[in-house]
Amino acid sequence: MCYVSGMKDDLCPAQDVEDTPIPTTVGSCFRYINISATMEAKKPITSLWFSTIFSIIGLCSNLFAFCVLVNASRKTKSRSRSSFLIFLCGLVVTDFMGLLVTGIIVFSSHVTQFDWQVFDQNCYLCNFFGLSMVFFGQCPLILGAAMASERFFGINKPFSRSATVSKKRACGIVVMVWCFAFFLGLLPIMGIGKYTLQYPKSWCFLTLLQDSKNKSFGLIFSFVGIFSVSLSFILNTISVVTLCRVYHDRESVQIRRDSEVEMMVQLVGIMIIASLCWLPLLIFIAQTVLQHPSGELVEEEIPRSTEKLLLIYLRIATWNQILDPWVYILFRRAVLERVYPSLKSRPSIVSLYPTITAPLRRKYRQESVIQ
Repeated sequence: MCYVSGMKDDLCPAQDVEDTPIPTTVGSCFRYINISATMEAKKPITSLWFSTIFSIIGLCSNLFAFCVLVNASRKTKSRSRSSFLIFLCGLVVTDFMGLLVTGIIVFSSHVTQFDWQVFDQNCYLCNFFGLSMVFFGQCPLILGAAMASERFFGINKPFSRSATVSKKRACGIVVMVWCFAFFLGLLPIMGIGKYTLQYPKSWCFLTLLQDSKNKSFGLIFSFVGIFSVSLSFILNTISVVTLCRVYHDRESVQIRRDSEVEMMVQLVGIMIIASLCWLPLLIFIAQTVLQHPSGELVEEEIPRSTEKLLLIYLRIATWNQILDPWVYILFRRAVLERVYPSLKSRPSIVSLYPTITAPLRRKYRQESVIQ
């Protein structure tokens, strides 16, 4: 049964409907979704077992990566390395909880054949689902930008106070990122846009309609994500160039900044995965909400092609939570040393600026980010 603005719509295609209690009014999260065609009912675009298997793989990968990070955090003595590991732990926890929360809702709705219009008339569950999608989607991107900023100052200004991020400050930054992403997810509940049930009626997300409020939230969501990825790219590029310049300096060619290399390899890997997984969805959302609406559609209806593309791009974005932990697992120093033996630790320490005087070098020896 299809509803438009809380009323039964006669334009919905004819279909066989079971004797199910039909609500007289429905919440704002329900809009026209034409999914009653016979062929699509027989061949749904979603697969329960496909989603379940990949969710389990993602959960196990993030759990294993979290154990690796905790073990590495106990062994490291570098302040910079410790703060970086806190950022990574925050990212792993976010990815794990994102897969767990959204996966449970999707799996339950498939297994129980959950009728959203009957059992969630007030849209409480749909709003929670939409908020979770926005929160767990934006957190990895913003955390990636925060880590890129921390490494940028740590590499380019290693002896300034602002470049020394303590564990407490790193935890504070992670909490601030979570709070900002949560506030962003609250905007539709506060009236800027709205979360609606998405095709094929198994998940909720922001609405790709061209009215002012939904357009505003869609653009905010896209801008924050694209800005975070762009900032990460710029800062990581500068940091990599700086490291390459130092490594080719004659005065420091024989001494390696192994810890810096490990962190930058992991950070660049995170950035590449986030860009490949999220940019298609973010760009698609921005393009869609900026298009002129078609006059042939029912009120609050989204073209079928747009609904299918949104689902496909969202699946691609989900791979970010699955692939992220493998960056920490595969690009650890122990693994890199097997591939590139010259990265093995050396007892010497060198600053990014070899001309620094000996007294200052001794002063900052313990605070250096190099092991």
